[in-house]
Amino acid sequence: MTLFLTSSPSGCPFEPGPAVPRLDQRNHFVANLRAVWQHPRLGLALAADPNAHQENDAMCRVFRQSFADAHLPLTDLVPCDSRNPEEICALLARSSFVMLCGGHVPTQNHFFSQLGLPALLQNYHGIVLGVSAGSMNAARLVYAAPEEPGEASDPHYCRWLSGLGLTETRILPHYQFIRDHILDGQRVEDIALADSRQHPFLALPDGSYLMCAEGHETLYGRAWYFTDGTMDEINEDEDVLPLR
Repeated sequence: MTLFLTSSPSGCPFEPGPAVPRLDQRNHFVANLRAVWQHPRLGLALAADPNAHQENDAMCRVFRQSFADAHLPLTDLVPCDSRNPEEICALLARSSFVMLCGGHVPTQNHFFSQLGLPALLQNYHGIVLGVSAGSMNAARLVYAAPEEPGEASDPHYCRWLSGLGLTETRILPHYQFIRDHILDGQRVEDIALADSRQHPFLALPDGSYLMCAEGHETLYGRAWYFTDGTMDEINEDEDVLPLR
C-alpha cells in the first residue's frame, strides 16, 4: 500500500473555489501521486456519511474530473455507502485506488467499523488517499477533534476512537483555517492544545500531507506537532521531513 494522508488534496474546502477543483501542486503532491499511478485505475470512494447518497455521487463526479485534469486517469470512481456495504470485499478486490473521503469523523468511523474496514485494508496493496476525516480515521488511535456545535462542551463526546490502523500518526486537518475558529465558546487551537495532553498529533494546513510507503512515513509541507499542551512548528512549505 502507498498511503497519502492529506488535509485536502485540492485546496481549502471552506473557501470559494471552482466547481471542479484542481489537485494541489504544492509539496510535490501530484508528482508523488504520478510516480506510483502508472496506469488508469479503478477507484473506490469510501463515504464519510453513508446516507448522503446525492452528495457522495456528486463528490465522485468532481474528483473523477479533478484526477483526469491532473493526468491521473480513473476508469471510474465508485462510491461505497449505505447502498452497497455488502459489496465492500468485491469492490476492494477490483479497485487499485481507494479514497477515504472527508466529512464528520465519528460518523465515518462508525461506518468504517460496520464495514469491517480495519481488517479488510490490512491486505490491500493499492493506493489509498485520505481526505480530512479520512486521513484522521486512518490512524490506529484517532483524534476525533470536536467540530460541530455542542461537541466541545459535551462531556460525553468521545475524542479518541479506534481507527483503521494504517498509521500511528494522528492528524488534525485544515489547521490554517480552524486554528482561530470558535466552537462552543472556545478557540479550536486551545481545545487541541488541551487534548494533546492525552495523546500527540500533527496539525496540517491544506497543501501538506503524509506519504507512507514501504514502512516509512514522510511529511511534505508545513506542520505543527502538538504534545503535552504545547505545539511546535516542525516543517515548512516545500520541505520534506522523514518521520519514521
